[in-house]
Amino acid sequence: MSRLDSFLRRLQAQRDCLDHAVALIGSLPGPVFELGLGNGRTYDHLRENCPDREVFVFERKVCAHPDCVPDAEHLFEGPVDKTLAAARARFAGRVALAHADLGSGRPDVDARTAATISAGLPPLMAPGGIIVSDQELSFPAAEALPPPAGVQPGRYFLYRRLG
Repeated sequence: MSRLDSFLRRLQAQRDCLDHAVALIGSLPGPVFELGLGNGRTYDHLRENCPDREVFVFERKVCAHPDCVPDAEHLFEGPVDKTLAAARARFAGRVALAHADLGSGRPDVDARTAATISAGLPPLMAPGGIIVSDQELSFPAAEALPPPAGVQPGRYFLYRRLG
């Protein structure tokens, strides 16, 4: 498979998993977290599909399309371990949906990032909250969910916070 075909499949899986997650949270109250803004495509998608929810972005350094940059009140800028820790007092146990797209394609870096997210994100999630990730994560207080139809297992990952 060409890199272009792989990229297209990843984006389709990402969109399908996000749409599935939005449906799963239904009436569960709480904000949405976007970990990794990139150029803002998924942030824009989440804003459009969760119009009644606040969407907060966590990004090391913002370089997104100008239409896809959150205002200062919805942006946590800096390393994800520090920004997730900073958000804990305000959002502990309240986040309905979190999307983590922080993969670099380098297994050593991605393993460290997955460990950071696995440690920092669960305390922020509401019971029943959904986590969508481009990396496999380890959450003792969460159950892994199967991907939606059409998404190959292992392409993208979904978890539901237990409790």
